[in-house]
Amino acid sequence: MLQMQFLDRYSPYALAALRIVTALIFREHGTQKIFGFPAPPEQGLPALFSLSGISGLMELVGGLFILVGLLTRPVAFLLAGEMAVAYWMVHAPQSFFPVLNEGDASILYCFVFLLLVFTGPGAWSIDGRSAKSTALQ
Repeated sequence: MLQMQFLDRYSPYALAALRIVTALIFREHGTQKIFGFPAPPEQGLPALFSLSGISGLMELVGGLFILVGLLTRPVAFLLAGEMAVAYWMVHAPQSFFPVLNEGDASILYCFVFLLLVFTGPGAWSIDGRSAKSTALQ
C-alpha cells in the first residue's frame, strides 16, 4: 500500500509523458501526409481537402495541441473520433484482426486520446498553467 501511495504522486508526470510521446509520434503521421516528411505516403501526397488531407491536418495541428497540452480534452475527443473512423473505414474492412489489418495504432491512439478526454493533460501543459493562473486570481 505504501508503494502505491509513493507512486501516485508521479501520476501527473507519467500521464504527461504519455501525452507528449503520443503527440510526437501522432504528429509524424500528419507531417507525412501534409509535407511528405520523413517520407511521402505510398499513394503520394493527398489533396489537402480530401479525407486523407483533412486527417493529416488534424494529426498535425491536433497533435501540436496535445503535445503542448492546449485544449487537451476537446482536441483529444476529436482525435479519438478520427482514429475510430480511420479504424472502421480503412483497417476493419481488410480483416477482423487488428494484427492483420494493421489497425493496432489506430486503436491505441483512439484509447489514449479517450483517456486524455477523461483525465486531462497531466503535468507540463498549457491547460494546467492556465488553470493555476485562474485559481490565483
